[in-house]
Amino acid sequence: MGIRQRIVPLAAALALTGGLTAVATAPALAAGPKAGQTTGTAAADGTYLYFKKNQSNPGDSRLYLMKSLRNAKDKVLAKYRAGAGDGGPNSKNECASSQGWLPNGTYQVLAHDEHYNGGDQGINGKVIHVEDKVCENGRTTRAELFVHSEMWPEGSQADRQPGKDNPYRWDGPDDYRSLGCIKLNPAHITNLFAKAGQYGWPTKLKVAG
Repeated sequence: MGIRQRIVPLAAALALTGGLTAVATAPALAAGPKAGQTTGTAAADGTYLYFKKNQSNPGDSRLYLMKSLRNAKDKVLAKYRAGAGDGGPNSKNECASSQGWLPNGTYQVLAHDEHYNGGDQGINGKVIHVEDKVCENGRTTRAELFVHSEMWPEGSQADRQPGKDNPYRWDGPDDYRSLGCIKLNPAHITNLFAKAGQYGWPTKLKVAG
């Protein structure tokens, strides 16, 4: 999530927007590829998201839009630089709520929205919401997990404020930092929404690395 904003309950955020666009459940999907590669076969045609963690630089990880095929290797439809983690010492600790990146595993994509209004939590505009996940310690649940960028709810950018980092404007590479969500720059999340509209909305997110 946006590194400078507090988390608010999803119910409150949904009340502001009237809800997200729900995504239907789909058959189980194949595991994601190694970075930049395709792999395996899937049970049925469909699309999914695959987040590949970069252990040396969490803010320079990759998000893939994948196509699963019945009798062929999964196909990369698009790939984007993506960040997760707040840039601090706990960025790679999946059990550090609001600091670390997402736990490894497969997530259901719950909903997507082009004009989400998350208020002061810093999640606005184009967002994809995924389910909560219990991290590797078996006790900590990571919640309020999104793929998002930095923009106003209608998708525009705030005015630049010299010397200040605006949560409604993409100011540069430091904006790949988050409170645990996956972040893309505005152009890339716009492209992802277009590709998902073209090829079919993903119903799963696979996180590995």
